[in-house]
Amino acid sequence: MSLSISTVPVAKNEPVKAYAPGSAEREELLSVYKKMYNQDPIEVPMYIGGKAVYTEDKVTMSPPHDHKKVLGSFNRGTAEHVSQAIDAALQAKEAWANLPWEQRASVFLRAADLLAGPYRAKMNAATMLAQSKNVFQAEIDAACELIDFFRFNVQYMTQIYKDQPESLPGMWNRLEYRPLEGFIFALTPFNFTSIAANLCAAPAMMGNVIVWKPADSQVYSAEIIMEIFREAGLPDGVVNMVTVDGPVAGDVIFRHRDFAGLHFTGSTGVFRQLWKNIAQNIETYRSYPRIVGETGGKDFIMVHESADAAEVATAMTRGAFEFQGQKCSAASRVYVPSNLWPEVKRIAVEQVKSMKMGSPEDTSNFINAVIDERSFDKISGYIDHIKNASDAEIIAGGGYDKSKGYFIEPTLVVTTNPHFKTMCEEIFGPVLTIYVYEPKDYEKTMEILDSTSDYALTGAIMAKDRYAINLAMKKLENAAGNFYINDKPTGAVVGQQPFGGARGSGTNDKAGASMNLLRWVSARTIKETFVTPTDYRYPFLG
Repeated sequence: MSLSISTVPVAKNEPVKAYAPGSAEREELLSVYKKMYNQDPIEVPMYIGGKAVYTEDKVTMSPPHDHKKVLGSFNRGTAEHVSQAIDAALQAKEAWANLPWEQRASVFLRAADLLAGPYRAKMNAATMLAQSKNVFQAEIDAACELIDFFRFNVQYMTQIYKDQPESLPGMWNRLEYRPLEGFIFALTPFNFTSIAANLCAAPAMMGNVIVWKPADSQVYSAEIIMEIFREAGLPDGVVNMVTVDGPVAGDVIFRHRDFAGLHFTGSTGVFRQLWKNIAQNIETYRSYPRIVGETGGKDFIMVHESADAAEVATAMTRGAFEFQGQKCSAASRVYVPSNLWPEVKRIAVEQVKSMKMGSPEDTSNFINAVIDERSFDKISGYIDHIKNASDAEIIAGGGYDKSKGYFIEPTLVVTTNPHFKTMCEEIFGPVLTIYVYEPKDYEKTMEILDSTSDYALTGAIMAKDRYAINLAMKKLENAAGNFYINDKPTGAVVGQQPFGGARGSGTNDKAGASMNLLRWVSARTIKETFVTPTDYRYPFLG
């Protein structure tokens, strides 16, 4: 029993390590990477009710940058395993929900410190190996952002619990923030290890229990997430990891009476289908499920004639090509005024041509591999389309090769058509398309930008002219949930830039903010009267 009102440690963003040549963190990380690369192949089980579950169906795991290398395998489950995971979650629910909030907080604060310390190199190395992230991209994702999610969400949780109604004399009004009635389904992507863990951890922190299906291409680092959860003291059954085909999981979960919510990051098409499936079963559920999703993007950089050419070019190349453009926030289309274009083009092409590509083990490589063959084929198909188009041309990059790894050169495209295929469709790869417009058409071009895409995730305005910036903020207010002024449209930091978009990009429930945690609780109002009336007559009856 808690006999105190606890104040949690003040959350601060985890410092990003530099991994400079000769640094201790660089030597440790590369050593762990090599050890994990050269160790005997591992086998990742499912985790149901705290037990490791194996099957006869093994799926090979290989690095995207070295697809003939076998890191190990994971166990493909069935509908029966999904049912078992639901049962395990529901069995764990009462004890976990009734655990004092500060005890739940302690689990995730411990997880943060474990990741910041003894697990940092292992988690980063796993993300480099399985998702082909370079040292810096792994550090800001798998280490720093995930640590920040754990610490800041604890702080947000306490802020929510402290939000209480007023009480008049003779009564005491209280709000109780209960976990949802049932279980949460977390369906997570390959591209961010931190997102995969947070989509489980955020609802769990509020007292919910989870059935988690990670992306097949992220299972290698998902195993480390589960390892951290266990060592941090997360009770068995609170998070149950199943590695099954998506439709198999959905067919069981979305027909279950106790399905209480979906926490999703992935494609817009998949999210819309899941929403339809939930709607078709709405009469089945004990309550209306919470649906929280962050989906696709066709993220933009809008450039004004007053912008600095070098700043624009760097925002383009960093925003589009870090992690091979496989961020939902990655810059994918740019609108550049003709007065700046010659210099922007010169600098951007020069930067792209200087980018090295290869394995994450070589820290001089800015570009690594895309995640798998399916992604490679899709992206290379877009590049082939561009090469055959009459209204677009490639000015840098355009090459690709999957003989050893799934490598695609960072590719700059210029089009004369603002509705060209790669200006409209999400590619999720290192392809950036530029449309050059006349400076007098600044406002008109923003109208084209706003109407071109169904997405509204991230975007940026590059300008020195404050009136131009203000106009862009007004004209594009619904075009991006995260809007950047004179910066690339990527790199949101927990606690600083809560992340999420609307329109076709999701429900905009902002990961890294208290509003996301509020979706995972159901409030109960409690009114206690101290002196209860004993006569029905009110004074007005006298």
